[in-house]
Amino acid sequence: MSHPAPSPFPSTTPPSCVADFCLIPLGTPTASVSQQVADVQRLLQTSGLTFSMHSAGTTVEGSWEEVMRVIGRAHTMLHEKGILRIQTDIRVGSRTDKKQSFSEKVTAVEKLLAGDEKS
Repeated sequence: MSHPAPSPFPSTTPPSCVADFCLIPLGTPTASVSQQVADVQRLLQTSGLTFSMHSAGTTVEGSWEEVMRVIGRAHTMLHEKGILRIQTDIRVGSRTDKKQSFSEKVTAVEKLLAGDEKS
């Protein structure tokens, strides 16, 4: 009896990630998407994940599965509210050498900039 060859691909995802995503509803009656952005922020508030909205999207951190699930849920929620088409840009980062939140990344750069001001 032969056994299937092992897959050359990993069977797991990284344990944690930081994703920056911009969800873009297409075909809305107006150019404004502030209502949809507010709906997504409300969803994120219920997710238990750490997130931060900025002018061009939202940064969210958690396990790979949780982050991807909440972005998928945002799509489903907006489709259920009548948005027929959604395009989302996602940038995802993961690292295995240490845990570092997105706020810690920002703080590290701010410390460097503060040192520039003292020079």
